[in-house]
Amino acid sequence: MISSSVSPTSNSPAISRIGRFHITRELGRGTVGCVYLGHDPVIGRDIAIKTFNPRLTLTEKKSYEQQFVNEARAAGRLSHPNIVTVYDASVENGTTWIATEYLQGRELNKVLNSGHRFTPDEVASIVWKVADAIDHAHSREVVHRDIKPANIFMVKDDLPKLIDFGIARSPNRISSKEDDDEPYTIFRNNELLGTPNYMSPEQASGKPVDASTDIYSLGAVMYEMLTGRKPFHAERAEKLLQQIAFKAPPAPHEIDDRVPVVLSKIVMKAMSKRPEKRYQTAGKMALDVKRYLLRERSERQLHIHVPTMEQKATVSLSIKRGLLLLSGCLLLAAAAAIVVRRLLF
Repeated sequence: MISSSVSPTSNSPAISRIGRFHITRELGRGTVGCVYLGHDPVIGRDIAIKTFNPRLTLTEKKSYEQQFVNEARAAGRLSHPNIVTVYDASVENGTTWIATEYLQGRELNKVLNSGHRFTPDEVASIVWKVADAIDHAHSREVVHRDIKPANIFMVKDDLPKLIDFGIARSPNRISSKEDDDEPYTIFRNNELLGTPNYMSPEQASGKPVDASTDIYSLGAVMYEMLTGRKPFHAERAEKLLQQIAFKAPPAPHEIDDRVPVVLSKIVMKAMSKRPEKRYQTAGKMALDVKRYLLRERSERQLHIHVPTMEQKATVSLSIKRGLLLLSGCLLLAAAAAIVVRRLLF
């Protein structure tokens, strides 16, 4: 549903049509889903269509069908410039699919894995937009529950799009009996729901979660963008979950002194172990990040337009020299006038 950055597994798609959409080519596939580039003949635009991986068995497709429908229902409630737009979704003849806007770029995790390091200002510019998108989702009772670099798609250098609402909670989601009651389930069919590195402590512990879990996860993403490394490291998932639940990571500015303390404090507040110590809304986190950006830009403008002390001293000396020169010229002019007057009279 997402990208042109994943190389297709073949030049020719296995299918030529899904619903009313013509399939152009396969964009990529994962364990569960397969993404195609399609064309909507009614609207006349290219779209991305996510459906099941053809290699899945009927039983496997049935087990993941609920997740597909929930993704469409959750994302379909949202309209934000930094959230992927869902155009349509359906289950037809045993095929479940979601049609979304076609994004060209690559996921944030691929940018980070390439070794790219963002400047603090770039990090702030991206994070405040994602935080604002999360706040929009929360205001409509949608909790993403899987905020991570792989689910932040970079269309341009500083234009992120939040994607993949497969395990999101929303008022209109389809719930199985075991999902109706919290606590949040970490494992399903012996597989982790979500990515351990970015899970909140309560999520990692299997406790009930609310909107604050997304705020923690965004803080963990921001941590990695600023420092070039994840907050916690462990070879085994169980050990990693234990660290997330009980261990505090070093602050970003302690790892890299080039990280502004202001941004470091924002990260650590978002990643507080106790939800009540975090930002109470993603909007408040976005506001703090945006304030940093505005302050930095204002200071840069001052540096451009306000001279330094050395520059001031140079200007002052030039003015003094000019005044002395002007005084000398005036004295010479006065003396000349006196001489002329004497000659004439």
